[in-house]
Parts: sequence; structure tokens; C-alpha cells
Amino acid sequence: MTHAPLIDPFARPITYLRVSVTDRCDFRCTYCMAEHMQFLPKKDLLSLEELDRLCSAFIGLGVRKLRITGGEPLVRRDILTFFRAVSRHLDTGALDELTLTTNGSQLSRFAADLAALGMRRINVSLDTLDPAKFEAITRWGKLAPVLEGIAAAKAAGMRVKINTVALKGFNEGELFRLVDWCGAEGHDLTFIEVMPMGEMGEELRLDQYWPLSDLRARLAERFTLHDLPDSTGGPARYVRLGESGQRIGFITPLTHNFCESCNRVRVTCTGELFMCLGQEDRADLRAPLRASPEDDALIAAIRGAIARKPKGHDFDYARAPGGSAIRGQMSRHMSHTGG
Repeated sequence: MTHAPLIDPFARPITYLRVSVTDRCDFRCTYCMAEHMQFLPKKDLLSLEELDRLCSAFIGLGVRKLRITGGEPLVRRDILTFFRAVSRHLDTGALDELTLTTNGSQLSRFAADLAALGMRRINVSLDTLDPAKFEAITRWGKLAPVLEGIAAAKAAGMRVKINTVALKGFNEGELFRLVDWCGAEGHDLTFIEVMPMGEMGEELRLDQYWPLSDLRARLAERFTLHDLPDSTGGPARYVRLGESGQRIGFITPLTHNFCESCNRVRVTCTGELFMCLGQEDRADLRAPLRASPEDDALIAAIRGAIARKPKGHDFDYARAPGGSAIRGQMSRHMSHTGG
């Protein structure tokens, strides 16, 4: 059943849903989560059937793009069952795109099946091509399986976009190596400013923060940058490198406000709907999901939440006057909301 589309108070249609299917991950990236995380009990998580029902409700309300996130979504038990179920909306034409953000560790096992279900592109988080540094930043991860997973996705016919968090003092020296590698492999590349998410300690956040204005200036020393009008309604701004033709994206939540065209909302693995990544306001969708097999209450809860969607967020590393707090810092870990 198709209902009237979701429109927020600022006349922005909500056509993009990001859903976290788990808070668990097989890495412990230093900017994302603590090394010893307390993960959620299974009863708090939406079942795969509930996730399918929730996503289907949003698709009936006009969502055209669905991105599955985590934690690491591919560590969720029987996750392929969920992908098989929700891919029916690709077959009917109700959904334009089903995609995934992953750390790549499990991708070699799943790439062929995901491509067969209609997944055409994926995002892989990769912050370094140095094996020792990769182990350091992920704490538990190994680079080789990630590179194998990326190769498997490419072999299966999927486009791969590499997401790299810009980290001062960590991958500054790899800027051109990453660009050259992505160019040789045919992958798009997007750089992301580290965001103040989770109780990681303010000094660590400030030490990690590498503004993309500086990164872009370094790129411009070697390449001719042509600004592109490309937009997915999301946060990235793109340039084309004149010398290689590569497309490079920049996501700058701290130095550029990209909220005016925001078309997305996020649902956590516990059924919390966050209308803005940079705000704490949320709506409980798990309760109406579990209260009735009918979707009326669920749809009403979704509409009520979208009516509260804010105009924008306020991430800011500037020090508050007379204090040392990061304005706009979110106490929840990024793995909770789903990136």
C-alpha cells in the first residue's frame, strides 16, 4: 500500500532511509567506539522480520533509497535473509536502490549474493592502506581480508565507493596514495571529517580533527579540482580531478552545513528513529511495531516524528566560552545510530 509521501516541516521529501541492523562490529575503530563495548541484548534488537516490516513501511511512504548500516551489518546472523526479503521492493520498482555501508571484513563471503539480489553499489570504510596502521586504527582488524572483499565486490559487478575518515597525524601522509589507489581500481573516494560522536574524550577528538579545507588545499597542489553539481541529496560535495578524471567527495559536517537539502532519516537496530544525526531527538518505532501486526500505529509514529525533523544540526569543535566542551557533541557512539 502506498500512502501520502513523507514531507518534513521544511518541505523536504524524505526519500532516503538508513537502517542499522546491529550495533555489533568485528572492528573497534578508535574514532567510532570504545575497545570494550557493552553491546545491546538480543531482545532489544529488531528481528529481521521486524526490520523488513519497518523498511517496507517507509518504502510505502515514499522512501526510494535504502542503505543498510551497523555496527558492521554483515556480522548480523542470517542477514542475507533480510536482504533477500527487502530486495523484493527492487523487483516491484518501489525502491530505486538497496545499498550497504560495510567495513569490508566479511564482504568476500557476501558480495556475489548481494549483487545477485540487485545491489549495484556499496560503500566500504577504509582509512589506510598500510597493514600496521590498519591494525592500529581498527584495533582488531586485518587489511588483507578487506582488500579481498573489495575485489570480490568489484568482480561481482558492484561499484565500490571508499569512505575515508580524515585523521590528523594518522593518514595525512597517505592522501595521494589513497587517491592513486582508488583511481587505479576505479573506485570513487569520499573523505569525511571526524564527528564528535560518543564519549571518546574531547582531547582525542580534537587531536584527530583534520579539516577537509586543508585536505582539499593539499589535493589542489597536485591536481586541478573542478567542482561538480552532483548531489544525492546528501552531505557530500564533489570535485573532478582534471588530470585523472576521478570523482572525489567531501563530507564536512563541521565546516560546511549541508542540511538544506537533507532527504534522509536514520533508524537504529533497536527501532529508534533519529530525524537528524546531529540531534538527540528520536522516536520509538519498536513499540508500535510490536504492539500490533497492523501498520497504522507504526505509520502514525513515523509521520509524527518527521513532523519534528529539525532544519539542521550544530556540530562544532569551537570551544565554548569559559569552558572546554565541544558544542554539539553527541553522547551516543556512531555504531549506535548507524553512521
